Amino acid sequence: MPERGDVWLVDFGAAAKVRPALVISVAFEDEDRALIGVIPHTTSTRGSRFEVVVPAGFLKQGAFMVQGVPSLPPKFFLRKLGRLSAEQLQTVEKRLLDWLGVLPS
Repeated sequence: MPERGDVWLVDFGAAAKVRPALVISVAFEDEDRALIGVIPHTTSTRGSRFEVVVPAGFLKQGAFMVQGVPSLPPKFFLRKLGRLSAEQLQTVEKRLLDWLGVLPS
């Protein structure tokens, strides 16, 4: 089961394709919907302040797009690619909170 901080290869459907994504949500429980929140990774960067570059040996050069946070059922998670360090995860979380307006820019 995908866990917060893991990076998985995720099937986002025909339009968005299969791509790596960072699991950002906490584990769901029995009474919750079986959904996992992720931040997709892209190799087609635009230089946006909401693209977070996190070097990892299991990822191609690119960035996590905090503006594109979907929730998907576990069946769309194809395989685990790796795990971000606590420091790397905090870097992404900070930018996500910035985009949500929780932290000042």
